[in-house]
Amino acid sequence: MLLLDGKATAQTVREELKKIIATAISAGRRPPGLAVILAGEDPASQVYVRNKEFACTHVGIYVETCRLPESVTEAEVVRCIDRFNQRSDIDGILVQLPLPKHIRPSICLLAIDPAKDVDGFHPENAGKLTLGLPGLRPCTPQGIIELLRRYGLSPRGKKAVVVGRSNIVGKPLAILLAEPLEYANATVTLCHSETCNLANECRQADFLFLAVGKPRFFTASMVREGSVVIDVGINRTPAGLCGDADFEGLKDHVSAITPVPGGIGPMTVAMLLKNTVDAWQGRTSASLKKETEISS
Repeated sequence: MLLLDGKATAQTVREELKKIIATAISAGRRPPGLAVILAGEDPASQVYVRNKEFACTHVGIYVETCRLPESVTEAEVVRCIDRFNQRSDIDGILVQLPLPKHIRPSICLLAIDPAKDVDGFHPENAGKLTLGLPGLRPCTPQGIIELLRRYGLSPRGKKAVVVGRSNIVGKPLAILLAEPLEYANATVTLCHSETCNLANECRQADFLFLAVGKPRFFTASMVREGSVVIDVGINRTPAGLCGDADFEGLKDHVSAITPVPGGIGPMTVAMLLKNTVDAWQGRTSASLKKETEISS
């Protein structure tokens, strides 16, 4: 069994990004900038934001966090986003979810400049993904594809089953897996809570992607022997964090599997950094081109 180490792979990605940024700064360019908006007091969100701040600092991304109280209004959050939209030193904007219950996430996400939407959630970027056009991709699905690429595991021509249809993971992952790319080109089935005979669908998968939020729900009886299992679930239990897969029951049954923690979570953060660097490169290249045009 091959353990797909997302933590080590993410570290490799971060070191690559660090070199790109250092080279650009030594040539006189400004560092990339990420703005994080954190509203409310959700404990998990506080941890996630600290982890993202640390990761940014490590690779050389300037990060600025706007911490807002639980009582903040929707209009105040939108004004904060707009200020970052106007900042030339900010290349990416991330609104940490969940937001306080009285604030609509859709309104806040729509307020972000699509060119700075490093989460890849804006409808413009979602549309580009669907049409196969260049754009910022959601971090978790992109991290999954990158992890497969780094381990040389291509689902090309294989049966891929995605369990979970969220807009953050399931739907965009299914689209990415069907793209005509080297580490995609799969025949994809998207399963959800209304899928009939879910176990039978899962047993047909060469590549099985789990994102339902049910601790250790997927056992060996539901998984084809020798398949590749990518576990996106992060479930807090009295015994600690675990995934949607029964890891102990599957580790000698499958050919490759991601651990929880240490699998897709670190890859998600690494792709946030990559999206920020990509946005920075796109914006600074456009700025340099404009300056050249003006000078000529």
